[in-house]
Amino acid sequence: MLACAAAAAQGLPPDLAADWAATGLPDESLSLVVEDTDGHRLIGVQPDQPRNPASVMKLVTTFAALDALGPAHVWRTDLMVEPGTRRLADGSLSGPLYLRAGGDPQFQLEDLWLLLRELRVRGVRRIPELVVDRSVFGKVEIDTGAFDGDPTRPYNASPDAWMVGYGAVRLLFMPDLAARRWRVAMDPPLPGVRLEGAPAWSDTPCPGSPSVRTEPFLTSRGVSLRISGTVAGNCGEFDLYRLALTQPAHAEAVFRTLWEEMGGTLDGRIRQGQVPLDAVPFASHASPPLGDIVRRINKFSNNVMARMLLLDIGAAREPGPATVASGGQAVQEVLAARGLAFPELVLDNGSGLSRDGRISAASLVRLLAAAWRSPVMPEFVSSLGIAGVDGTVRRRLQNTAAAGEAHLKSGSLRDVHALAGYVTGASGRRYLVASLVNDPNARQVDPFNDRLIAWLAGQ
Repeated sequence: MLACAAAAAQGLPPDLAADWAATGLPDESLSLVVEDTDGHRLIGVQPDQPRNPASVMKLVTTFAALDALGPAHVWRTDLMVEPGTRRLADGSLSGPLYLRAGGDPQFQLEDLWLLLRELRVRGVRRIPELVVDRSVFGKVEIDTGAFDGDPTRPYNASPDAWMVGYGAVRLLFMPDLAARRWRVAMDPPLPGVRLEGAPAWSDTPCPGSPSVRTEPFLTSRGVSLRISGTVAGNCGEFDLYRLALTQPAHAEAVFRTLWEEMGGTLDGRIRQGQVPLDAVPFASHASPPLGDIVRRINKFSNNVMARMLLLDIGAAREPGPATVASGGQAVQEVLAARGLAFPELVLDNGSGLSRDGRISAASLVRLLAAAWRSPVMPEFVSSLGIAGVDGTVRRRLQNTAAAGEAHLKSGSLRDVHALAGYVTGASGRRYLVASLVNDPNARQVDPFNDRLIAWLAGQ
């Protein structure tokens, strides 16, 4: 069968051709390239046609980041003070506290807690004023409702130089069996954010993941999240993450909440500014290394982290505040240095959450091949989901020859379904694959893609 595939290098071998026909999709909707790691092409269907790859675009961003910054790269979030600032007898700082944001793509609630804990360990109880320096990035805020009209969904989160927990709050839904009602709690409870309503209670069997609607409303007291829907009581306790505030407002609210929970006081306001050139470090937090960061981005297809990474590449390569444009230019330069000139590439925001992103299947396979030959190959390959095991492909290809044998990145948007990555065949040979479908019925390609990966695993 392998010889048959090699002979049919401009089309599908007979078995896969039948699987493609079963999708009912038009032939012109598919771009597909399969090569082995030696560069021998097995399958090539419209290989150079630019298409929207959805989240498969994250492969471009994460490889460029690993190549440009190195897998050990970390981001620092620093608390700083002016020279001569003292801790007074009552625990007050004698001058402002500065927070220098570093563009950490994975700064979590617990990281902020640990950073504030360092202040308390050093005897600080009162902060006269907090000045946040976001100058590593330029104007990068986006309208979180612009993409699909759902501004509360975490996948729509805006990037920001100081992003805490992706800017999302956790909503915990607890069943009250006696009262036959749902109770909802917000974690952390943020000033300026209120919850209204709860899902209706149902006695039907739990159908699967609960469906809950959250709608934000501006009020005179801040933001209200109106909760609605119907959830079966026997679904049990569950949680959701939702956006309620802008990234700066969310970070400020979380800072105030955690600091007050620790017994601290913030006397003045939180404002944006710049750290003085002669400021000295007071406490600092380092992110996980980039090798760990890209694993979270690719396995779980985290959009806002990918957006942040694009900006971080720009910040590291050029002086001045990073923008989406400077990040995209930096990625192009990194790829060009590897001999990867993709004239059709439209990277947009780097996450794939875009109607405008474009790349060809042939270019994706060239990128996969370059990554395979690069020093960062172990970190890049291990960042992809393992078929039937973890990531976004954990439920795919279970109980097939491909389970555990393919490292893949999936992508889906309205009218787009894509899959790309590495497959280990039964012979020990490794294959590179990129499949892109753009069509109103693109979701129908998934069984074909699974059959393709299983077929390669059997070679």
